[in-house]
Amino acid sequence: MYNKNNMKEVLNMKKVTHKNFSTTNNGIFEGFGTSICWWGHRVGYSDELAQKSAKLFFSEDGLGLNIMRYNIGGGDDPTHNHIKRSDSAIPGYIDYNKETGEKVWNYEADRNQLNVLEHCYKAAGKDAWVEVFSNSPPYFMTVSGCSSGGKCATDNNLKEECVTEFAEYLAQVSEYIETEKGIRIRSVAPMNEPNTNYWSMNSPKQEGCHIDPGKRQSDVIVETRKAFDKKGLSHIIVAGSDETSTSRQVTAYKKYTDEAKKALGRISTHTYMVHRMKTLSDLRKKEGFNLWQSETDWSGTAGENAGDMASALWFAKKIIKDINGLSPSAWIMWLTIDLHRSKDGYGGNPDWGDYDESKGFWGLTCCDHDKQEIILTQKYYACGQFSRYIRPGMTLIHIDKETLGAYDKENKKVVIVAVNTKGKNKKAEFDLSDFTKVGSKADVIVTSGNTEVGKKWHKENSAQTEGKILKTVLEPNSVTTFIIENTSI
Repeated sequence: MYNKNNMKEVLNMKKVTHKNFSTTNNGIFEGFGTSICWWGHRVGYSDELAQKSAKLFFSEDGLGLNIMRYNIGGGDDPTHNHIKRSDSAIPGYIDYNKETGEKVWNYEADRNQLNVLEHCYKAAGKDAWVEVFSNSPPYFMTVSGCSSGGKCATDNNLKEECVTEFAEYLAQVSEYIETEKGIRIRSVAPMNEPNTNYWSMNSPKQEGCHIDPGKRQSDVIVETRKAFDKKGLSHIIVAGSDETSTSRQVTAYKKYTDEAKKALGRISTHTYMVHRMKTLSDLRKKEGFNLWQSETDWSGTAGENAGDMASALWFAKKIIKDINGLSPSAWIMWLTIDLHRSKDGYGGNPDWGDYDESKGFWGLTCCDHDKQEIILTQKYYACGQFSRYIRPGMTLIHIDKETLGAYDKENKKVVIVAVNTKGKNKKAEFDLSDFTKVGSKADVIVTSGNTEVGKKWHKENSAQTEGKILKTVLEPNSVTTFIIENTSI
């Protein structure tokens, strides 16, 4: 326990203050989430796996995520067979006859991902936020005739004459999801990492489409807004442009036309690279737009001899770094399942499911298709230390590089999530003197140790506050959540 007679050992006095309240989206946090691409396509054949994943990721008993990003696939030329992942060949909604030019809508093509979306939407309940997004237009709208990219990865691959048709394609699919599936869509992101050299035709990985910043991206944004309005979907906001890095997102925003900026309802960025993060955050403040961190992950590690907590600690620090640096109103991971195991694979391609938590991996879990089970990791539980307790509607509080806070005005409570990457106990002190009233104790939840015997959302004994100070000890290589009720500003 904390030794109040050894105050000199307290590390980094942490001020939890109004001055560090997030102002993005009027201080309203919109949630944590994940894309359903590509794992939804891979697991959705099984109702059992669809239901299990929805409960594990979106229910209040699981991670409590509320944002789900549904990938409207372009669908590749059926004569192509170059995508070798078992999960990423997302079908499109139109069957195209090259010889006649006939286009037939096929609403059953993506039944797997839609099955998962329906279960996740139900599990998320009233806080559910569905965003549809596109990695590429249908292959017949591309210059290369391939939805994985262009002949040259830095050339625009959406035909200029197909911009309106592509926007109408996204609107038609969205209308189907709303009217036929009863799922309310709240935003559309028509481009994904468009200003990169990642997307080449015949790629073995996934769909992708280069679109130059400036007029080309602006045209897509404007035409998407028009197409959705024409369908009576004006409640669905348009987001742009989901660039791979904060630096590229700054460039994209500065090159949007005035018409495109007017059509946008939000700016979304990925944080695989975070150069000019502060520049983007400052630009948000200056221009007044809402900002999401809409995709990220990595096979990173952190901690000292952390074992199974290594990937979990990296992930926790990534959440804190992104939120403290950008002050977004949502934080969304790329996917919750990147690892799959089965003897048969899927779509003619093999699965892979080997991982080592001490060395890092993408995603939070592994799906064993032969056993119809989803295997949880400490990275999954580390995510829940944030998403289960920092809820939509709260206001984020930026504290320091290893600590994130949130204030729930309605329920009068403060949530603090602290990471200890040291291999020994770390004393910490949280100063809440800026609040007019502070509760007498804090509920404590900890994730630490290894997957088999470590702590997973373990409820510890309550920690007592002394006046408006919370003094505590963080376990080695741990993520700890403190909830202080009866606290008001």
